[in-house]
Amino acid sequence: MSAPLEDVVVVEIDSWMAAPSAAAILADMGATVIKVEPLSGDPMRGLSRPVKNPDLSDELRAYDYQFDVDNRGKRSIAVALDQPEGADLVRKLVAGSNVFLCNLLSARQEKFGLDPQTLFEINPSLVHATLTGYGTTGPDAWRPGYDVTAFFGRSGLYDAQREGDEGVVPMARPAQGDHTTGLALVGAILAALRLAEKSGEGQIVETSLYETAVWTQASDYAVTAMDHAPVRRRARKELLAITANRFPCGDGKWVVFNMLPDAAYWPRMCQALEVEELIDDERFVDSSSRYRNMAELIDIMDAALAKRSRDEWGEIFDKAGLIWGPVMGLHEVPQDPHAIELGMFPDIDHPENGKYRTVNIPMRFNGADVKPRGPSPAIGEHTNNILEGLGLSGDEITRLRNNEIIG
Repeated sequence: MSAPLEDVVVVEIDSWMAAPSAAAILADMGATVIKVEPLSGDPMRGLSRPVKNPDLSDELRAYDYQFDVDNRGKRSIAVALDQPEGADLVRKLVAGSNVFLCNLLSARQEKFGLDPQTLFEINPSLVHATLTGYGTTGPDAWRPGYDVTAFFGRSGLYDAQREGDEGVVPMARPAQGDHTTGLALVGAILAALRLAEKSGEGQIVETSLYETAVWTQASDYAVTAMDHAPVRRRARKELLAITANRFPCGDGKWVVFNMLPDAAYWPRMCQALEVEELIDDERFVDSSSRYRNMAELIDIMDAALAKRSRDEWGEIFDKAGLIWGPVMGLHEVPQDPHAIELGMFPDIDHPENGKYRTVNIPMRFNGADVKPRGPSPAIGEHTNNILEGLGLSGDEITRLRNNEIIG
C-alpha cells in the first residue's frame, strides 16, 4: 500500500499553526517534510496546556500536543536564517525539493533570497506556496495576521455570529481558521504539483486567512456582495423557523434542529416532543403565525425539552425521523463511537513517551497509506542528518554549529 506523496519533498519555513498544518497533511500523505526552524524553535512550541488525566505518565501529561498535531511526521533542521550561510543552506535544501512552503511576507522572502524568482533559478519546477494573513498584494499585504484577527475578525465572521444586534462578539477556539486555511493551501499545492509535472515549469500558489474566511461565508457573500446590506443577526427567539433552532434539554445539554421547510416537519416535531396540541393551535397553525409568535413558542418548546436528557431525546428524535444533532462538548467527541469508527483519533507511538492519541486529517483514502507517521521532531533533531545528505562534512557541520549558523 503506497502513500500518495511518497516521492514528494517539502521544505517549510513557518510557525504557529496555519502553514504548519498544511505541511502536516502533506506528511500524513507520505511527503518528506523538512521543517526549517530558528535556533530557538517555532514559537508555538511549549504552549500546549498540560493534560489533566492522572492515569497518564508524567511524560504524556507534559507532552506538547498542540504543537505535535501540526508538526507530526516531519524532520527538523535549526538554521539561523538571518545569517547568509543559513539562508544559503535553505536554498540548497530547496534545490532538491518539490515544494517550498512558507508563511513569510513577501519582503522577508526577498530579504532571505526565498522569493519565487530566486528559487526558480535553482529549481525551475518548484511549487512555491505561501500562506499569509491578508495575501501578498494589496494595501494590507504587510500586516501580520492570525486567525482571530484576519480569519474571524476582518472577514465579518465574528460579527455575523453575534446573538442579535447587541450580542457580544464571540471567540473562536484555537486554530479553527488556521486549519481551515491549511486545507485550502493543501488543495492549491496538490493542483500545482500536477501543473508542474505536466509543464516542467515552476508554480506559485498562495492563500490567506482572510480570503479563506470569506470563502467559508460564500453563501452570505453571494448576496452581500451585490446589495452591501448588513447581515441580519437573529437572536434565538427571532429565527424564521422553529424547526431550525437549538434547544436546551433537561440535563443542561443542547440539541440543534435543521428541518426545512418547517411545514413538512412541524407535526412530526410536535408529536416527538409530546405537544401534539400545538399542531392545530391557532397561534402556530402555519409558518407565518409560528414566526409571529416565535418567542412564546420557544418558551413552550424549552419546557417540553426540559423533561428529558439530551441522549434520551436523541433516541426519540431518531425514531421520529427528525433531522437533529447533539451539541457535544469538546471532551465528549473523542469518546463518540462514530468518531472512533471513522478513525478520527488515531494513535501515535512515541519512541520515548509511549502511545498517545492525535487528530486525523478530514479525508480518507481507500487502499492508500495515509496516516500520521510519527511524533513531531525536537528542535533541530535532524540537522546533522539533513546536512550530511547535502554533502557537508562533519567538520563543516561542527563549524556551522560553533558559529551559531545551525542548532
